[in-house]
Amino acid sequence: MLWSLAVLPALAALLVCTLPKRRGALAALTCGTLALTLMLALWAAAGGWTGTLSWNAALQLQAGLTRLSAVVAVLVPAVALPVLGYAAAHEDSRGLGRLIALLLAFVGAMELLVVAADLLTLLIGWELVGACSWALIGHRWRDADNPRAGQYAFVMTRCGDLGLFLAAMAAFAGTGTFTYAGLAQLDGALLHLLVFGVLLSAAAKSGQLPFAPWLFRAMAGPTSVSALLHAATMVAAGAYLLIRLQPVLDRVAWFAPAAAGLGLATALAGGLVALLQPHAKKLLAASTSAHYGFMFVAVGAGYPAVALLHLVTHAAFKALMFLAAGLYGERAGDFDLTHRRLGRALPYAAASSAIGTLALAGVPPLGGAWTKEAVVTAAGHMSPWLAGAVILAGGLSAAYAARFQYAAFGPGGEQKIDARLAHKPETIALAALALASLILGMLWLPGARGVLEPWLGGALPAFKRWETIASLLAIAAGLYAGVVVARRYADLGAAGVLAGCADWLGLPALIERIAIRPIQALALHVAWLDDHVIDAAVQRVAALGLALARAGQHFVETLADGLPEGSARWVALGGEDTRRLQTGLSHHYYAMIAVGAALLAVYLILGS
Repeated sequence: MLWSLAVLPALAALLVCTLPKRRGALAALTCGTLALTLMLALWAAAGGWTGTLSWNAALQLQAGLTRLSAVVAVLVPAVALPVLGYAAAHEDSRGLGRLIALLLAFVGAMELLVVAADLLTLLIGWELVGACSWALIGHRWRDADNPRAGQYAFVMTRCGDLGLFLAAMAAFAGTGTFTYAGLAQLDGALLHLLVFGVLLSAAAKSGQLPFAPWLFRAMAGPTSVSALLHAATMVAAGAYLLIRLQPVLDRVAWFAPAAAGLGLATALAGGLVALLQPHAKKLLAASTSAHYGFMFVAVGAGYPAVALLHLVTHAAFKALMFLAAGLYGERAGDFDLTHRRLGRALPYAAASSAIGTLALAGVPPLGGAWTKEAVVTAAGHMSPWLAGAVILAGGLSAAYAARFQYAAFGPGGEQKIDARLAHKPETIALAALALASLILGMLWLPGARGVLEPWLGGALPAFKRWETIASLLAIAAGLYAGVVVARRYADLGAAGVLAGCADWLGLPALIERIAIRPIQALALHVAWLDDHVIDAAVQRVAALGLALARAGQHFVETLADGLPEGSARWVALGGEDTRRLQTGLSHHYYAMIAVGAALLAVYLILGS
């Protein structure tokens, strides 16, 4: 039954391809499928479902849920439901059926990844998620830039995916099995290879440095793709994998500082990039890298439950903000945040986005604020300096959140209200996600910790007063700075040196220079070598063989034809001569007998 979490959306995706491409039918099938998947996920989490598919004695696909993975199994369809409802109601009619089918397949692939209880099943889900993301980013393929963006994102993440193959090979070499349970037996160099491979793959999928630039290219996809990809599917896969395997990974001494350091570097860089970014969707994409960096810090600090809770709250407010950004971009004509304030024109989107913005900024009593403070406290258990750096990253988060909200939905801009959105499904989707962000504020309730710790099976750090005070001050300063930037420096990051900084601090240009160009140059040289040396040598050998064949053609044909023809001719001549002896006259025969008898007598006399 557990496999149904992945199979059901996949079957619905196939069914979508056969249905008439009417919005009502697509929306009904999509939302019904995801609602059923959500109920099955809740049932599976409560019932402890498992599953096994055997290829042979050595290779088996295993599925199972822990308390942590059950949360993500429920989260994926819960977030996908409003996002795909938005897509069915709002995205362009051209290619809508294909888009919905791919999104459903995307959800199914992510569920397979989440329920996996072995590295082989994980790899299948991992690869399917990557393939779906490539197709979704390049969905509007008639614009040549979109397929190129999909290819860039696919290749960038594939480079990191090699780490997961390395981890799987190390696990099988050391234990003879791919199961997560068997990883406890791994030690020595193979354990180090496993940890390195998992961390590399997780960093690539979750947009951590140096893989972060692919998230900007992923903005070529439709809004619903960006919302789902950043909130609960592809990008979430990396952080989820670290959360799921943290007890095994933590056995290697260097894992904790490496994960925390990588996450902190990405959180700080992502925060600065987002603050400088004048493109609404790219601002949110940089924010995604930064907040998954917070999750890496929490896992490195030894608190995977904190990372999981931040994954949940982040999914709710980030999907909400992407959908709001989509409505903003549609009304404005592009995603440029300079000199645009559509709060009065899009009041429903503005109100919903404000809730997401406050959660992103970490303003209490929203759930995103609680989980961000939990990350600060978890970091403080590792090092006070690490906690201080996370607080700084939180201040940057508040700054770019304020810039986004004020620039996109602040007062003073276009005042013509778009009444069409008053009762549309788009608004319902935003309202559902905003309500989820508000409900998650229950994490601040006094008894919440006592309920969560035994249920998640992990300790949650107790907040320290100085850390909370410092964090709230940083948030207040960040909010003020973000509003100042939006009001006085609306063009910040649009041109000049800061434009390069807004593009991941020049990292894409560096990757282009030190990786892409050398590889392309090497490929061109190898192609020249293949054309002018290898192919030329083959062609010369072939020409020599052809010349030898032509030169020997006459001799070979004469020899091959002459031997049988000559033999036949001599046999024919012998037959003709022998036939002359058959005269039919008896005295000729008597003469031949006499001659023969004489010769025989001579032979006998001489031979004796």
